[in-house]
Amino acid sequence: MRLLYFAWVRERIGTGEETVEPPEAVRTVADLAYWLKDRSPGHAEALMDLTKLRAAVDQRFVPLDSELDTAKEVAFFPPVTGG
Repeated sequence: MRLLYFAWVRERIGTGEETVEPPEAVRTVADLAYWLKDRSPGHAEALMDLTKLRAAVDQRFVPLDSELDTAKEVAFFPPVTGG
C-alpha cells in the first residue's frame, strides 16, 4: 500500500511517501494510523491526534472510520481551508 503525507504531516514524518504492508488486523483508515504510530517518533507525533487529520483512499476523501478493503493508496493531510 502506498502512503502519501502532506503539509505538516509530511514534515513531522520526514517523508512525503512510503510503501507499507499493514497486517490483516488493520481494516480502517484509523486502524492504519494507529498502526503507523509505532514506525518512528515522527509518525507518532504526526498521527497523535486523529481529529486533526483528514484522509483520502485511492484519491477519494473518506472519514477515518472508512474500510480500507483493497486500497492501493492512502493519503493523510491536515484539514484544508479555503479563502
